[in-house]
Amino acid sequence: MDATLGKWLVDNYGIGLTEYRAVLHLSRTSDRELRITELAHRVGLNQSSVTRLVGRMEDKELAFRDACPDDGRGVYAVITEKGLNSVAEIREPYEAKICELLSGAARQYPQLDLGDLDRSFETISKLVS
Repeated sequence: MDATLGKWLVDNYGIGLTEYRAVLHLSRTSDRELRITELAHRVGLNQSSVTRLVGRMEDKELAFRDACPDDGRGVYAVITEKGLNSVAEIREPYEAKICELLSGAARQYPQLDLGDLDRSFETISKLVS
């Protein structure tokens, strides 16, 4: 499902799935920034991979790096206005695409318990909101 969703995002919005998930996490923080290490944890990447991710986000003007004022070694990823606008533009179609893909999965895998899936996604939705 991730591959299909990622291709859809690139084809329609020019943003990769991990990039979208990263700007989504950044958009949900009160100060619109996360330490690079925390962002890596949230999107499930290691330090070097998240560094490359933030570089791609900078190239697309979705985020930028900022030094931590309390710790010169610490670096933050900070969402830009363009990043916030991208989240606002993509969120509803992204969620609709996920629903479409899940309904397709239900047809393809009839043995799935849709009630369990629905409850699981409800729980996940509450956690990421």
